Amino acid sequence: MRSPSPFTARRCALFAALLLVPALAMSAPTIPALSIIDSSDGGKTWSVSIQILLLMTALTLLPSLLLAATSFTRIVIVLAILRQALGMPQTPPNQILVGLALFLTYFVMAPVIDRINADALQPYLAGTIEMSDAAAKAQEPLREFMLSQTREPDLQLFAGLAGKEGFASPAEVPMSVLLPSFMTSELKTAFQIGFLTFIPFLIIDLVVSSVLMSMGMMMLSPMLISLPFKIMLFVLVDGWGLIVGTLASSFAPHT
Repeated sequence: MRSPSPFTARRCALFAALLLVPALAMSAPTIPALSIIDSSDGGKTWSVSIQILLLMTALTLLPSLLLAATSFTRIVIVLAILRQALGMPQTPPNQILVGLALFLTYFVMAPVIDRINADALQPYLAGTIEMSDAAAKAQEPLREFMLSQTREPDLQLFAGLAGKEGFASPAEVPMSVLLPSFMTSELKTAFQIGFLTFIPFLIIDLVVSSVLMSMGMMMLSPMLISLPFKIMLFVLVDGWGLIVGTLASSFAPHT
């Protein structure tokens, strides 16, 4: 009888090892997915692994929080309208506009971030407060910022839709009402600033179109002629400084 080849023997050994993997995995000690431990003050708290899991989950919500609870929405919409008013839909690129909006957002929100760091983050890292207390303290400066930028009619609108009218103080306004009210107010303010930004460039387009029609040049695109004049006007009046300064000053109580 012919003995098996070395290659066949290796295949059989590998197959046997694969059969043993599930058994070894089942015999390995398991880590509890959820555990509650006793805190130093006699209460109950989540284990460190669960707290880290909750923190990592919260990090995935940061983009939505950036859009919903900061000045980013107003800034990026005004910059997009400005680009359209100039007649250059792709210049500056989206990456440049988003980057500028992010840094302006950081500038506007710096006082709020400093308060959150001092009142919530540092005490939590030092172990003097629990995660729930840190979250409550971090919410306070953010609520103050959103309330100062939210219009009263928008707040009343969403409070009425939620059936929670008649708040005795701003502190009683729930986040479920404050967040949509704040975003609606930001959209209104952004479009108002964008409208005022659009008017000078629209006047240039109208003047150029009228001149071209009076000269009989109907086949020549007015946008092609007005673009250099709009860029020249924007540069001469220091347009970027005016736009950035207007956006920053529109959040004057927190800058």
